[in-house]
Amino acid sequence: MATSPPHPTPPGGAPRHAHWWQRPWVRYGALITLLALSGLVILALVREQTGTRGFLVGLGLAVLPVPLLVAAFRWLDRVEPGPWRNLLFSFAWGACAAALMAIVANSFATRWIATATADPTGADTLGSTVIAPVVEESAKAAAVLLVFLFRRRDFTGIIDGVVIAGVTATGFAFTENILYLGTAFGTDQLTGDSGIASVTAATFFVRVVMSPFAHPLFTVLTGIGFGIAALSTDRQRARRVLPPLGGLLLAMGVHALWNGSSALGQYGFLAVYAAFMVPAFGLLTWLAVWTRQRELRTVRAELPAYVAAGWLNAAEPFALGSMRARRVARRYARRHGGRAAARSVAAYEAYATSLAFLRHRGRLGRAGTDFITRERELLLELWHRRSAARPALEHAARATAPRVPVAAAPWAGYGWYGAYGGYGGYGHPPHGQPPYGYPYTTHDPNARRS
Repeated sequence: MATSPPHPTPPGGAPRHAHWWQRPWVRYGALITLLALSGLVILALVREQTGTRGFLVGLGLAVLPVPLLVAAFRWLDRVEPGPWRNLLFSFAWGACAAALMAIVANSFATRWIATATADPTGADTLGSTVIAPVVEESAKAAAVLLVFLFRRRDFTGIIDGVVIAGVTATGFAFTENILYLGTAFGTDQLTGDSGIASVTAATFFVRVVMSPFAHPLFTVLTGIGFGIAALSTDRQRARRVLPPLGGLLLAMGVHALWNGSSALGQYGFLAVYAAFMVPAFGLLTWLAVWTRQRELRTVRAELPAYVAAGWLNAAEPFALGSMRARRVARRYARRHGGRAAARSVAAYEAYATSLAFLRHRGRLGRAGTDFITRERELLLELWHRRSAARPALEHAARATAPRVPVAAAPWAGYGWYGAYGGYGGYGHPPHGQPPYGYPYTTHDPNARRS
């Protein structure tokens, strides 16, 4: 994404130097160190419980669903792709920090309950149905919260919440599957079982084949809550707090239902799986795909204002609002300009999508105080890439749909650069210069339009 503009110099002197803990390299270093230490500790704990051979077998089997799940969430995020660093952080947090917190807290709570009640069996049941859902969902939700707070520009809606939560849960399930599959392999080594009748095969079928989506399904509910909060304004404090909290509580409840189904016997487990888990998974999948399509409609609806101001060509809103046209544009750029041109077109598509979403939030009164600054940043990013992107997008528009004339008048102006009166009221910008448009009237970004 575009970098933030430098902080203005305060009146009366040079800017103050940030405290050492506010410097980016210190924060990044602390975060990487935390995740690395968590990874080493969780590696040692899992290896201690499974043995070296069990760990390697569990690792080999647990990694199988990871590429498919990550690819599915990445596909969902293709309309406005988030930075890879956010996905890497989310996966590492789930696999290392969240898994470590869950193992330590679950073990401590279960032992404490067993000692207090002198009922180890009841403690295990209580631990799996009550303690584990609360601890695990809270640990995974921490990653979503951190991205929401410190990568706010990358967290703009429900899809972002779904993707961050899903990738975090994928990392958590990866580590958990290593533990379960490695333990099952150790049991088979002791009993001499092998093949389809082994505990390892049964564990693999239940956790990897039947329910690889279980943990992502739970945590996605939390992500949806944060996505709803991201669509609110700073003044809507209840909407910024209640949806994430409600999503977290719902995730804990569904997780508890899933864990508790194992105590109902084989048929009870299958009944919960068929009657609840599969329909819930289908419903959330439909919601995510529908939201993705709505985002594309938003792109097609908001960008024509910048056509009227001269920032975009008439064919670009259609091409940018179609995933097929976007792919055609990238292939065209790669064929005629190489990989660098294809990357430039991909970046152009991402910045244009961010611009459309920013304008949409502004029209709804949800834009922040930095609306004008952010709009200008995105428009300049587009302007710098126009030489490679515009021919590719025009080709994609011609190749994927009939060319439809776009009128310049119907779209109401909002913001400074996407309003009527582009180029200072004249028809064209100076040669080679970006079309700095000036609106007839200015608007408060936080004032909702009627």
